[in-house]
Amino acid sequence: MVATLVKTLPEGPAWLYEAKLDGYRAMIRKDGGDVRIRSRNDKDLTAAYPGVQEAARRIHADRALLDGEIVAVDRTGRPSFQALQHGAAHRDHHIVFYAFDLLHLDGIDLTGLPLDQRKERLPAVVTGSGLLLSPVLPGTAEQVTAAVRQIGLEGVVAKRRDARYMAGARGMAWVKLKLDRQQEFVIGGYRPGPAGVDAVLVGVYEVRALRFAGKVRAGFTPHVRREVFAALRPLHTASCPFADLPSSRPSRWGAGVTPEQMAEMQWVRPSLVAQVRFVEWTADHHLRHAAFLGLRADKAAHQVRREE
Repeated sequence: MVATLVKTLPEGPAWLYEAKLDGYRAMIRKDGGDVRIRSRNDKDLTAAYPGVQEAARRIHADRALLDGEIVAVDRTGRPSFQALQHGAAHRDHHIVFYAFDLLHLDGIDLTGLPLDQRKERLPAVVTGSGLLLSPVLPGTAEQVTAAVRQIGLEGVVAKRRDARYMAGARGMAWVKLKLDRQQEFVIGGYRPGPAGVDAVLVGVYEVRALRFAGKVRAGFTPHVRREVFAALRPLHTASCPFADLPSSRPSRWGAGVTPEQMAEMQWVRPSLVAQVRFVEWTADHHLRHAAFLGLRADKAAHQVRREE
């Protein structure tokens, strides 16, 4: 079940609020001694997060299916997507799983129950295991938004208390307000440079066409450049995957790619997804002041669209 992006949060007793955590959406399935972690696009993440798997073995149920977020947190509990992406370079962070929904419990399907009733069952299943509970935040939508903004978290998710769990659906029963402008983009090429990559070229899909959104150069360290280059090298192709390149005219912010610059770029098959922070979309539909945060293993490239 996926949240819809909104500009203002809904108010009233029918809604509950949670912090939007900057990590990987994941499901944990426990079946006796077998524990599996799956990403939103059904990739097996079990081997990547042995600590989460071990904690999940200790939940108080023989069989369960949990929905939540894998997050890298520092000593104060502040999440960092970059630390999650590049764990070896961020030893001051540790990986945790925040559970926010319970879909099956010991053979009983809970998806038809209201969210409130599913959440009532969560603490008894998770407490003491090493998995964490995503807390419901008290206060009005305005109070919650102000508190989350002050802490510096990514945003707020509002959920209808009476909502059933609709797997794969994106509706208005779950909505999200982003306080930090960032989203996923598909990498369609890069400009070669130090440690392999100087800047990545990213875009979003409109129906089946990949539209260019900009060049992302900020946010790279030498370690990250090498890591991204290693991921992109097997995807090299001679054809530009962007439907609207070269740019018809130079971009004010330098985000376009002129016909002369096309030869400088190395194109790749558009299968990798990057998380990018930016200030705004320009009138040319390009990103201004974009910074690379990391690669996403939990999103399918063909599903990436522009978020307003």
